[in-house]
Amino acid sequence: MGASGLIVLAGLATAGATAGYLFWRRIWFFRNPSRRPPADAGILSPADGTVVYVRTVAPAEEVVAIKQGVRATIADILREDVDEPKLVIGIFMSPFDVHYNRAPLDASVGFIRHYPAHGKNAYMALMHLRTLFRRAPYYAGSEHIVRNERTVTHFIGEHHGAPVSVYVVQIGARTVNGIESYFRPGDRIARGETFGMIRVGSQVDLIVPQRATFIARVKPGDRVRSGETVVVSEQGNDPLVCCPSDA
Repeated sequence: MGASGLIVLAGLATAGATAGYLFWRRIWFFRNPSRRPPADAGILSPADGTVVYVRTVAPAEEVVAIKQGVRATIADILREDVDEPKLVIGIFMSPFDVHYNRAPLDASVGFIRHYPAHGKNAYMALMHLRTLFRRAPYYAGSEHIVRNERTVTHFIGEHHGAPVSVYVVQIGARTVNGIESYFRPGDRIARGETFGMIRVGSQVDLIVPQRATFIARVKPGDRVRSGETVVVSEQGNDPLVCCPSDA
């Protein structure tokens, strides 16, 4: 093959790669497939992605130890103090996951608060690689958990007839191009309904009160789907129980 042929092949490869990137960035990334919440009672995953930690912790107890000298408490993730134990489920959304987020339960929106990054947003590449190659603990070295900008949405609803207060934390990546919210405080939202999205790579944490009857139905490494996967349910309704201390 002559030099002209190589130039043509290089041009075709470049054009193909550019077209593929544009298709992903402009079309595929913004897909929002319909989801049907299951008939099973329970709190749903707010995001598509890989579960990176499942922990039940007291207010000042660390959710995860990211690296030496850096830990994440509930207050670090929520950017506010809490006064009771919580069940925390972290979900990493790769650039190839659906990035629209859905309500975990029928609820009213209590508040929506956006918090800037501490310094610059950190990259999430390390967590992406660890989840891709299944290298636990998936959160190791991932400072974005405590450092990056985030939007906290407070949902106030009921679970099995009892009031429940749930938080969804949308954490943006270094390459984030916006965290969007489609509702306002006081609005009603249905279980599994789209409430927002994060552009490009991101993480979403679900924080629910720790009740004696609540069990986590997922564990680190599990793949979940927003609006469809039940991640928390009442004990006795399902045999799948995940140890809260599993990381």
